[in-house]
Amino acid sequence: MTILLQNDDSGRALPSLIRLAMERGLRVGPMSFDGYFRGRRRLPAWPDIFRPLSVQLAVILILHFAALVVMLATEVDVLPKLLFLLSWGVLNFFWLMVSRRPGVSAALSLVMIIALVMVSRFKHGILLMTADFVDVMIIDTDTIAFLLGLYPNLQRDLLLGGTVALPLLVWCWRTDPYRVRMRMAAVGAGACFAGLTALSFIKPIGHYEPFFGDSYVSKFVRSGVGAVSELMTHGLFQSDPVASGALGPPAARGCQAPAKRPHIVMVLDESSFDITAVPGVQVPPGYRQHFRSFDGKQRAFVVEGTGGPTWYTEYNVLTGLSARSFGHFAYFVTRIAAGRVTRGLPGALRRCGYKTFTLYPAAGAFLSARSFQVTTGIQRFVDAHDMAATGAEPDSFFYDKAARLIAREHASAPVFAFVYLAANHFPWDEIYRPELTPGWKALGNSEKVDEYVRRQTMSARDYADFVVRLEREFPGEPFLLIRFGDHQPEFSGRIIDPSLDEDAIAHRIRAHDPRYFTTYYAIHAINFHPADLSSALDTLEAPYLPLVVQEAAGLPLDPSFVEQKKILKRCSGAFFLCNGGKEARRFNRLLIDAGLIKDL
Repeated sequence: MTILLQNDDSGRALPSLIRLAMERGLRVGPMSFDGYFRGRRRLPAWPDIFRPLSVQLAVILILHFAALVVMLATEVDVLPKLLFLLSWGVLNFFWLMVSRRPGVSAALSLVMIIALVMVSRFKHGILLMTADFVDVMIIDTDTIAFLLGLYPNLQRDLLLGGTVALPLLVWCWRTDPYRVRMRMAAVGAGACFAGLTALSFIKPIGHYEPFFGDSYVSKFVRSGVGAVSELMTHGLFQSDPVASGALGPPAARGCQAPAKRPHIVMVLDESSFDITAVPGVQVPPGYRQHFRSFDGKQRAFVVEGTGGPTWYTEYNVLTGLSARSFGHFAYFVTRIAAGRVTRGLPGALRRCGYKTFTLYPAAGAFLSARSFQVTTGIQRFVDAHDMAATGAEPDSFFYDKAARLIAREHASAPVFAFVYLAANHFPWDEIYRPELTPGWKALGNSEKVDEYVRRQTMSARDYADFVVRLEREFPGEPFLLIRFGDHQPEFSGRIIDPSLDEDAIAHRIRAHDPRYFTTYYAIHAINFHPADLSSALDTLEAPYLPLVVQEAAGLPLDPSFVEQKKILKRCSGAFFLCNGGKEARRFNRLLIDAGLIKDL
């Protein structure tokens, strides 16, 4: 056996070491500088490094490649892809801080990403909206119950998936040979999170984006940044910390209503407004008559959403309150209000002996519509499934359901029916049920506008037929009919002032330009004359409609509506925008103190 000794720079040998080596029968020889590294510090050969680690390393690379495939398949633009990558980085670094194992971190991150994409696609397929961070903030039991009802085996499938995934995760944990320091992982997580937050502020999520079935991860992340920021700076609901005055108690003897109370039918006329407000649009003869009330007046209805959010107006007309009081969370107003906002028109009508119903053209779980409306006092919520609706039904379908409902229920008590229409819902670049308008001829507008007007003529015809049916089937029965447009169609913003570009239109909308928020409301009566129209102003904000309904029906107002009537007089029909929002914030505090708004 030979022992190699490094040459001494001074030229002196190492006699004691040499002698000791020779006594033990070892051969001794000099070693050069590069021989030192060949003999003592030689690195292991590459096969020796990767042979025991090849499976684990391949698994880690496959996991990251799978995330890249998910990104390319689901994110549709450069910014969403960048947000996806940053989100992937945040998740991986977070799990590295917990486990220090890159394989385990990649596996857990991929499971979370795939789960989010699947849940978001699933939700969009049923409710036409992708998953949002508010889904995590607010436990939506209505939607959960709805999904479990549609897929009763969902719990079982989730349990089986977990049973399969857990052993794989344990295997990754036990075999992953790599370790990453917690400090490095924390730095990486912080950097990715900072980039993600900055991009989300630069390009916040638009209200329309959840309706598109793509970019699931980036939209969820952007909604999260916006929601947390708003919650920290403004809270969930805007109200004064204290308010002068208080709402009086309800009348001791309850509702002192007239003996003969009218049945009330309130109709949500989907996406409808008088399009002659747009210069140059051609309409059929008699078009504007549909927007006039029994007294010949055409009244303007100022709503809080433009181009899509029906549920803003739904909240306005049922509670008499403003969705804008929820700030950034207004988009989820019905979900938040479910179980919390009990004040509203249906509850007031129930105290006056009415039976209250809703005929809803979609799934009752959509934005917790069923739970919200039950909270406000709706006794029976009938959704599309209950009515056996198939797709977007014509208005005549819902009027028929309303007439049948009144026929069943009117004998024992007056009926309040909140009826939604759906035929004039977007898109308008497709001809809806052309057989319902034989002989229709184009008016010379754009294809969208012509289709929109065609559907409005169908709505006017079906409403007129409904009035004739009520007169025929319920002779002598009094009816109060209230119709309103919930918002303008999505294309109206581009034709109201064609000289404006998209940025200028967005600026006008943010400034609450009434041209983009004005629809109509109309009042009609059968065998009945409206008792009091003092609140039915020529221009009225949507939260005041419950006042109009109750006074027109001749019903006494409870203390909360008495107070709101004072606001209407002070603000001349404006509500949230009156006095910079001060009136609405004070009123919200009064309702909270009276127990009509809870946990907000």
